Amino acid sequence: MSGKLSVCPTPIGNLHDITIRVLNTIKEADLIAAEDTRHTLKLLNFYEIQKPLTSYHEHNKNTKGLKLIEKIRAGDHVVLVSDAGTPGISDPGADLVRLCIDYDIPFEVLPGATAFTTALAASGLNTERFSFEGFLHRDKKNRKKRLELIAREDRTLIFYESPHRLNAMLQDALEVLGDRKMVFAREITKHYEEIRRGTISEIINYYKEKPPKGEFVIMVEGITEDEIIKQQGNEFWAKLSIQEHIRYYLEKELDKKEAVKKVAKERGIPKREVYDESIDL
Repeated sequence: MSGKLSVCPTPIGNLHDITIRVLNTIKEADLIAAEDTRHTLKLLNFYEIQKPLTSYHEHNKNTKGLKLIEKIRAGDHVVLVSDAGTPGISDPGADLVRLCIDYDIPFEVLPGATAFTTALAASGLNTERFSFEGFLHRDKKNRKKRLELIAREDRTLIFYESPHRLNAMLQDALEVLGDRKMVFAREITKHYEEIRRGTISEIINYYKEKPPKGEFVIMVEGITEDEIIKQQGNEFWAKLSIQEHIRYYLEKELDKKEAVKKVAKERGIPKREVYDESIDL
């Protein structure tokens, strides 16, 4: 068998954001499996490439996936593309990759554009640790259930959302997560690219005046240490020794006198007892 599957990222907006390797791979392909063949045809026309197209999307993946496997087994080189970005990220391309693994079919995944990594790099939020959640459930009950499960997550939370569900999602996020810092990005790399920063409530108010358009990447700050302390109260401080409690405030650049005062108040013990513990620090 000489056939294989090549998973090829396509531009998320600007048609020039495609690698030379992806273009060469598309030119070598026998067949291109596309989420929307009309959309992919515009990309092919832009680069003057002519290749056979077939549809592969959420609604036909169960039947079409097996047909594509058979074509590869017969020796075809099939390229998989989505409308924008990397197939497999919040996308039925992941199902085709699993089929290749199950049937021991050769495949390769090429690097390229992904909307959430581009947006995250521009967000100004914590990029060292993050949790990609993709699209939350359409149903309000299930959507809130998922938000409640990740409410204590201290990593940056990343979501995808469509314009007609944006307000409902933000209202649920405000209710469950609290009024945290957030950044949203839309139309990334396009002419009307927009990146807006604020709190969740500020973004909600912004869109009361301006109907949302385009697909959104929503990034929400993870829970902060101060918020955990606020929620847990005395339970949080009880986990720390008196010296660790003092050090917590010294690291926040309070002087020792002020730190001792706050620790005594929060633990409900005499200041003298806290001061004695602070001597060695």
